[in-house]
Amino acid sequence: MTARVLIVDDIPTNVRLLEARLTAEYFEVLTAASGQQALDLCEAGGVDIVLLDVMMPEMDGFEVCRRLKASRKAHHIPVLMITALDQPSDRVRGLQAGADDFLTKPIDDIQLMARVKSLVRLKVLTDELRARAITGQEIAVEDAIPATESIDADGGHILLVDTDPRGAERLRGYLAGSHQVHVLADPAEAAAAVGIGDYELALVSMSLGQFDPLRVCSQMRTLEQGRTLPIILVADEADRARVVRGLDLGVNDFILRPVEPNELAARVRTQIRRYRYAAELRRSVTNTLALAVTDELTGLYNRRYFDRHLAMMLDKAREQGRDMALLLIDMDFFKAVNDMHGHDAGDAVLREFAVRLRRSVRGVDLACRFGGEEFVVLMPDTDYRQAQNVAERVRTAIAERAFEAGGAGRPLAVTVSVGVALNERPDDTPETLLKRADVALYRAKRAGRNRVVFDAA
Repeated sequence: MTARVLIVDDIPTNVRLLEARLTAEYFEVLTAASGQQALDLCEAGGVDIVLLDVMMPEMDGFEVCRRLKASRKAHHIPVLMITALDQPSDRVRGLQAGADDFLTKPIDDIQLMARVKSLVRLKVLTDELRARAITGQEIAVEDAIPATESIDADGGHILLVDTDPRGAERLRGYLAGSHQVHVLADPAEAAAAVGIGDYELALVSMSLGQFDPLRVCSQMRTLEQGRTLPIILVADEADRARVVRGLDLGVNDFILRPVEPNELAARVRTQIRRYRYAAELRRSVTNTLALAVTDELTGLYNRRYFDRHLAMMLDKAREQGRDMALLLIDMDFFKAVNDMHGHDAGDAVLREFAVRLRRSVRGVDLACRFGGEEFVVLMPDTDYRQAQNVAERVRTAIAERAFEAGGAGRPLAVTVSVGVALNERPDDTPETLLKRADVALYRAKRAGRNRVVFDAA
């Protein structure tokens, strides 16, 4: 995972120390010695995350953060505030200014990298949603980016998983004035609760007796409703190693006991506001693009949309030095389905195929119907290993269970061949990337079908 990190600090020694730590983890680092310089760099674009010192002359970090979050161009950039102030009220003030997280000096390397990586994952998803909205604008639909700056974070629907009745009631009491909090004492029911409840945040205690709290979180993530659900761990100091593991697995945030009520409230508001912002972007994309850029039969994006979006994302991947992968998927012997069972049966298979494809790819991936029985998946920030995992998951999801096709009588066995290409060449264009994926797909067909083949770049 790589990203462009902006360090904002007026003390050169602090900047060099952070720069060395981040560069060692292969992050690209920009620096700013003043608040105004930081604002200018963020407005210019290309910044993925801001590490912002609080104590600076002329304009302190709180003011810089407020201005960033008020900017239409920069308000979506995650801000990680770094401060020597250790009072809970100071941390809460930073979160209320719009900061997405904070670290207290002296900076712990493990927490630094865990926080940065967590926020980078958020930025990747937000960027992809925003890019899809912009692509919609270019196709001359209505403005697909709503006024999200005024999103309210009160009245959240929160699931609290805690086996300790007294501890759970204390946490519920801290939040009950502004949110609806449902306490769940049996962690084994957490995934089911997420599946049927319209939750906007999950608070999970790290002290769940015989239950592994990280497994509880991962089970939530396996559900469609839980893929984007913010999760905050409530932990003790002794849980630090497992908290870091949880952040690597996709947990959004954590808070240490003893829990300070104002800090908890601020962290909850930040996560709910972020969740609602992403949800509003998704609704906006869905509503404004509509039939102009979607395939009527499958509900996936169409070739017209994909062509525009591929060009944009390839330019962005090249500019930022990020990986990107492309899957070209073709259903094996699909013509025989139409010839033997009729086009109604073929359409039923295509619709079910699209459902399985959507379930098999990640939330950040873009799945489209390329034409006929051919489909394509665009995967930003994806390397060889990740692309292989997703491609195999798609292939298996199609082959492992026969398709019900209405008038076909009996279920139909369907397989797919997949060609994969990565943007490994500096002179790649959308056309050459698609061509290389198509060549890999042809090799998969010749090798016997029902397999994944990578382009031999």
